[in-house]
Amino acid sequence: MAPNDPKQAAASGGGGFFASIASSLSNFGSAMSKSVNGMMAYEGLEVINPEGGTEDVEEEAKKGRWKQEERDSYWKMMQKYVGSDITSMVTLPVIIFEPMTMLQRMAELMEYSYLLDMADKTEDPYMRLVYASSFFISVYYAYQRTWKPFNPILGETYEMVNHGDMTFIAEQVSHHPPMSAGHAENEHFTYDVTSKLKTKFLGNSVDVYPVGRTRVTLKKDGVVLDLVPPPTKVSNLIFGRTWIDSPGEMILTNLTTGDKVVLYFQPCGWFGAGRYEVDGYVYNSADEPKILMTGKWNEFMSYQVCDSEGEPLPGTELKEVWRVADVPKKDKFQYTHFAHKINSFDTAPKKLLASDSRLRPDRMALEKGDLSTSGYEKSSLEERQRAEKRNREAKNHKFTPRWFDLTDEVTTTPWGELEVYQYNGKYTEHRAAIDSSEAIHESDNRPDFNPWQYDNVEAE
Repeated sequence: MAPNDPKQAAASGGGGFFASIASSLSNFGSAMSKSVNGMMAYEGLEVINPEGGTEDVEEEAKKGRWKQEERDSYWKMMQKYVGSDITSMVTLPVIIFEPMTMLQRMAELMEYSYLLDMADKTEDPYMRLVYASSFFISVYYAYQRTWKPFNPILGETYEMVNHGDMTFIAEQVSHHPPMSAGHAENEHFTYDVTSKLKTKFLGNSVDVYPVGRTRVTLKKDGVVLDLVPPPTKVSNLIFGRTWIDSPGEMILTNLTTGDKVVLYFQPCGWFGAGRYEVDGYVYNSADEPKILMTGKWNEFMSYQVCDSEGEPLPGTELKEVWRVADVPKKDKFQYTHFAHKINSFDTAPKKLLASDSRLRPDRMALEKGDLSTSGYEKSSLEERQRAEKRNREAKNHKFTPRWFDLTDEVTTTPWGELEVYQYNGKYTEHRAAIDSSEAIHESDNRPDFNPWQYDNVEAE
C-alpha cells in the first residue's frame, strides 16, 4: 500500500501521497498550457507569473531586469535557438550575471556540510539518509537566485578552505561540452562530482538537465551515496520577472545497503500553490518507508519516523533537521553570508592558484558594479580561450586537467551519458607542500588570473 502524503500524515490526516503528487503534476501541466502564449505578437512567447493567474501575465511581461528595447532586441536574436541546447553557444550580456562562476556555485553546496558530518556520525542507517538528503536540499536556496554565474574558462579552478575543517577544489575539465569536476573532503566524508549541464531553450524559458554524477563516501563505515537530482526550469528569461522551479524527484541511494530517500519537489501551481514544497520518504532496501520527510527547499526540512504505511508512529513527533541560516537584508544578488565568503579571500588558502575564479577580472569588475569593464574583460577572456584552442589544435595537443583524471567509466543519467572524471589526489599533495612552507608572502595570494595552457597567446 502506498504511503500517505507526509504533510497529511504528520498532521494525522488522510489522502494518498503519490496521488497528490500526480495531481500536482497534472495541475502544473495545466498551468503551463494556459499561460499566455503569443502575446504582444511574439510567436512562441510564454510568460508565467508564479504568484498569479492568466489575468496577471500581460502586466507581468512588462516587468523584469530588461528595458523594453533590450527585451525586443534580445528576443529577436534568441528566437533562432528555440529548441536548442544553449549551454555554451550563446554570448550573454553581463547584465544578467552575478559575480560568481559555476565552480563557485559548486562550492556553495558546502555551506551546510555539517549535515554530512552528522550523517557519518549517526549509527541509524535511515537518519544517515535524512541528514545527507537535507544537505543536498540545502543548496536549492542558492539555486533560486536568477542571476547567471560566469562559465568557467578551461583550466579555471576554485579552492576553498577555512570552512568545516574541509578542503574543496573544483576545475573546469572540458570546454565543449562544458564540464566541471569537484572534490571536497574532511575527516567525515569525501564528496566527488562530475557536472555537465544540458539545456533546452524554449523562448522565454529554459529547461536545465543536470547530467552529472555526485557521490559521497562516509568514512566511518565506508558508505557510498549516489544522487540523482531533479531538472530545473528557468521561466521569464526575457519578458517578466525571472524565477526558478525544480519540479520532479530527487533520489539519494545508499549504494552499500540499497536504502534510499525519494523526495518530490512540488511544482509551482496557480498563485504559488505548492511552490518550494518538498515531500518524501526514506525507504529501506525492501522499499518499505521508514521515515517521512517534509519541508520547503528554500526554508527548512523536517522528518518523523513512520510505519510501513507511511503513517507517523505513535509517540513520535515531527522534528526539524535543517533550516536556512539568516541572510543579509536587501542583498543585490540575494547572496547568503556564506556566498559572500566564497568570493572573499578569507576562504582562500595560502598561495592561491592563479587559475582561481576569485581572480577573474570580469567577475571582480562586476562585483564592484562596473558592468562596462566586466563586459570588456569577459569578451577578452573568451577571445583568449578561443586563441588557446586554435594554438592547441595547431600543435595537435590535448588539454589535460591538473587535478582530475578522465576515467574509462561512462555513467548513464536520466538525461544522457556522462564521462566521469576522478580526483587524482595531486591537489592534496600540492596543498600539503604549500602549508608546510613558511616562505609565503601575502602578495602570493593575489596573482593575476592565469588558467592558460600556453603563455603569450594573443587573441585575434
